[in-house]
Amino acid sequence: MYQEGDFILGGLFEVHFFTLFPELSFKSEPEPPYCEKFDMESFQQAQTMVFAIDEINKNPNLLPNITLGYHLYDNCVMLGMAFRAAIALASGTEEYFSNLNCTGPPPVIGLVGDPGSTPSIAISSVLGLFRVPIVSHYATCSCLSDRKKYPSFFRTIPSDAFQVRAMVRILSHFGWTWVGLIYSDDDYGIYASVSFQQEMQQFGSCISFSEILPHDNNPKDIQRIMEVIRASTASVVVVFSTSSYLMPLIDEVVLQNLTGRQWIASEAWATSPVFHTPRYLPFLGGTLGIAIRRGEILGLQEFLLHIHASNNPKNHMLKIFWENMFRCSFETWGKETTGQQEKSVCTGQEDLSTTKTPYTDVSGLRASYNVYKAVYALAHALHDLMECEEGKGPFDGNSCGNITNLNPWQLVHYLQKVNFNTGFGDHVSFDENGDALAIYDVLNWHPSSDGSIRLHTVGVVNEGAGTGKVLTLDEGALYWNFQIKNPPRSVCSESCPPGTRQAMRKGLPICCFDCLPCGDGEISNATDSTECMTCPDEFWSNFDKNQCIPKEVEFLSYEDPLGISLTTASLLGTCFCALVMIIFALHHNTPIVRANNSELSFLLLLSLKLCFLCVLLFIGQPQLWTCQLRHAVFGISFVLCISSILVKTMVVIAVFKSSRPEGKGAMKWFGAAQQRCTVLVLTALQVVICAVWLSNASPTPIKNNQYIRSKIVYECAIGSVAGFSLLLGYIGLLAAISFLLAFLARNLPDNFNEAKFITFSMLIFCAVWIAFVPAYVSSPGKYAVAVEIFAILASSFGLLVAIFAPKCYIILLHPERNTKKAIMGKETKKR
Repeated sequence: MYQEGDFILGGLFEVHFFTLFPELSFKSEPEPPYCEKFDMESFQQAQTMVFAIDEINKNPNLLPNITLGYHLYDNCVMLGMAFRAAIALASGTEEYFSNLNCTGPPPVIGLVGDPGSTPSIAISSVLGLFRVPIVSHYATCSCLSDRKKYPSFFRTIPSDAFQVRAMVRILSHFGWTWVGLIYSDDDYGIYASVSFQQEMQQFGSCISFSEILPHDNNPKDIQRIMEVIRASTASVVVVFSTSSYLMPLIDEVVLQNLTGRQWIASEAWATSPVFHTPRYLPFLGGTLGIAIRRGEILGLQEFLLHIHASNNPKNHMLKIFWENMFRCSFETWGKETTGQQEKSVCTGQEDLSTTKTPYTDVSGLRASYNVYKAVYALAHALHDLMECEEGKGPFDGNSCGNITNLNPWQLVHYLQKVNFNTGFGDHVSFDENGDALAIYDVLNWHPSSDGSIRLHTVGVVNEGAGTGKVLTLDEGALYWNFQIKNPPRSVCSESCPPGTRQAMRKGLPICCFDCLPCGDGEISNATDSTECMTCPDEFWSNFDKNQCIPKEVEFLSYEDPLGISLTTASLLGTCFCALVMIIFALHHNTPIVRANNSELSFLLLLSLKLCFLCVLLFIGQPQLWTCQLRHAVFGISFVLCISSILVKTMVVIAVFKSSRPEGKGAMKWFGAAQQRCTVLVLTALQVVICAVWLSNASPTPIKNNQYIRSKIVYECAIGSVAGFSLLLGYIGLLAAISFLLAFLARNLPDNFNEAKFITFSMLIFCAVWIAFVPAYVSSPGKYAVAVEIFAILASSFGLLVAIFAPKCYIILLHPERNTKKAIMGKETKKR
């Protein structure tokens, strides 16, 4: 809603309960969010602001010759909507800015709202940086009293710190020392609950349970809270929440027919009309609530009844209100049907005086009265700024604020010092934290003649009374829905179920204990046990923490999907090696097989087969013999494999040198016998390393529960880190030498150039084992074994494919190239 003026006041109100966001197609500009479920009471608050501004504009003694305007937004009880609206108000909504001199008043000189604590915190955190005055009529979080964080925030409603104190006084007055606590999942509820528990501790009272209302109205959470309320012996339930958060829980109370509870309402829902219907009377009748001070505003009801819908798009909210009030539509195509309801066409001439809704009810103005005081506080601050005499001002050099170029921080100065009385006689001022005077009405929910709930003021709490009487109650006017029975303070009022233990709260009465769940691996079989018993090493607690059960055993087994996959890969690799050996045996007289010592090729295939088969030692439940053999067989097999590759590389280089005149005698010193001897010597060194390792610190099977305490992981302890490192290091050394020699020999003529394939195979081998080290160290339990198996298989397949696939390709698919003539012809052509 909008009205022009010399100075504009912004306003944020919860006119709708919910926000719906349109689906995003990412093909066009998103539609704005849509709000639904109109709140008549909040719309009355917005109209009260309009009324107050209209009244000020007509008052010749307040802001003479100045016309105030307003720009009001609906936040739809959504933080994002509220923040978006506040930024739009503070920065202006014009698309183009014509005043390049940046003179004149800001888009708004102050904000009334937001009514919620969480939006107020977000908005004040940003607008406070620019000292934009914010006066909330309903945000009560005690955190907003922090002047360092929120230097320009004020409110006409007392802080929750006072509300909590007032509520605990009422509980103490009736001797209710054993209560349940429910609060909303927002800053209002969370801060209030913390303060409440601290105040209860000081008064020597106890909290039976503390539950948080889900912000998404999750039915499972609501059901869980209901179970807690029903199971508790506390018959008094204190609720800090707005009505929108609380509605799902109260609906469930009605659905489950939960009676016998005395509800204590915070000011955020104590006066909410949504709970005043006959449906809720059997459950909420007799509720005691803390309410902000009621006031009267002369002329407001007449103003509310004489508004009319506007065609101005900036006042679209009036049309929405009109359609909700009279259940009609301004659409021009006649009547429309929604479900089974038929909506008539709005004429704009409907009579508001015939309606009876929270909008037209001015008998108990509370939030609206706070809005009224907030608008007048801003108006008085602006008036005091205008009345300043030059040379006697409060700013630098005794200067005054410039009304033609107003700075928001100047208005904050005067707002801090406002001091006036309303027409109802209430005094309005702010303390050093921007808080209002702490006076509350105590409400009791009575049944009315039509079966609904009506509010009855039964007392006053004046936290600012000093040494005077703080709480005044008319107990004769109280309505009780049932007889409240409170547990004695000296007896524990609830028992702890099995699986939990009693934990006494330090410095509190004996009834104050928490039922803390037993830790993992601990149980409690006895009710009201004060200790939890630790399960034996090979046992773990069940889900209910009341029985020890054997721990789950974990190892890489042949039945495990991972074990099956790795076993299959191992057997496939073995079969491939056997297949290549058969192919080479059938073609052993061909040049491609005889080149570079066919004996080494068969030895390499045999070692690769051993590499594939050694994987089977890593799978299955670890035994002493498998733990001892797995790394030894793995290490010896790979050294045999790498030694064969190293010797083949050396043969390539020796053959090339012998083909030149200056190196004709090279092969004489590196014949078949020397090649076999080299392979055996290099492999024997690895055998020695394994023998020393196994004789001094042999790997053994162990049961490890350090990875996951609820499981026993069977694994092989390597025994000696030095031995395992030496084994891997020796393999790595041979692989590095092979790679270096093959790399240097990669450009030899084609007929000798097996070095290219060896280079590629060793590159794969080195890459796999370099990646293995960090993966192995960071993998727990059976996954460390799987990582090692994967490294063995990957490197073995890499060697098999890189070295033997090109040879098999020529043997099977291009036999014409597997002749001495073809090879020698190729050599001659290149030379």
